[in-house]
Amino acid sequence: MARETSAGAVLFRRDGNRVLYLLLHYTAGHWDFPKGNIEEGEKDQATVRREITEETGITSIAFIGPFMETLRYSYTWKGLSINKIVRMYLAETAESAVKLSDEHQGSAWLPYDEALERLTHEKSKSLLTLARTTIG
Repeated sequence: MARETSAGAVLFRRDGNRVLYLLLHYTAGHWDFPKGNIEEGEKDQATVRREITEETGITSIAFIGPFMETLRYSYTWKGLSINKIVRMYLAETAESAVKLSDEHQGSAWLPYDEALERLTHEKSKSLLTLARTTIG
């Protein structure tokens, strides 16, 4: 079985008293957080910065505290079973404009309740809840 390691972030911004979370609509149909494969020799947070810039056009993010959660799951791609490990961080931005890459068909800045409903995978929903607790 093949193995993939990625890094990503629960990216949020503040809009007055509201906290909004960025979700991406992947071309495969699911809604999730920005993330991507770690390139050889690359550190996790460098991957997160690169992937957020490539996928959303957002260039300014600040990582929040020691927050890091590891997600593990398996999927099949072109008949090959892949074990995936994703290290997810928490990051804040002041930027609101999103310029999507070809990997995505949509994006949304959503408050917690709406983001929780929109996320496709249960592990991502749990991650969002942990992130919200950390933000306060």
